[in-house]
Amino acid sequence: MTRVLQLRRGTTAQNDAFTGMPGEITMDTEKNTIRIHDGQTLGGFEFVRTGNDFNIQDVPDDFWANTIPMFAPSTMVVYESSPLTINSNTAYIQYTFDTNVPPKIIEVCLICVNADAGYRINDRVYAFGVGQMNATKPNYTLDEYGLNLQFLTGFEQYWVRHKETGLITTISDENWNILFRVYC
Repeated sequence: MTRVLQLRRGTTAQNDAFTGMPGEITMDTEKNTIRIHDGQTLGGFEFVRTGNDFNIQDVPDDFWANTIPMFAPSTMVVYESSPLTINSNTAYIQYTFDTNVPPKIIEVCLICVNADAGYRINDRVYAFGVGQMNATKPNYTLDEYGLNLQFLTGFEQYWVRHKETGLITTISDENWNILFRVYC
């Protein structure tokens, strides 16, 4: 069975409003280009096309087969939480995964429940924060109950980067859920 690598992808506007994890690659489906992310820069860094005839979909499969293993771990198990309600009136959000394996990567995003800040229902947003902090990663512990994540909020208000403007926009708790994904 062949393996398929599928990159996170979206329109130019979606890519412009996205802050990916360090080393994450995304694809712009309108320009047929890719972007490299550093975990901080909104929109990442777009690879400039060398000519009008370049199309990332034309890159030979053997290029990806030889390149990806140099940068990606060979095997990981991915665990995803159920969407959890956010609450600016609490000090933290906690979730326990049924595994005792330490995570290699922890990913956190907000999921739009009701249209807000230019986003539609079910849009996932990684460019968010709480109070004065950008989206920090949760703390984790391993014990007899499993892998415990604790996302500190400190009774602060959540915000997202507005989908169209990229400006920090305070959001309403009832319009969003939070989702944890861990790669072990």
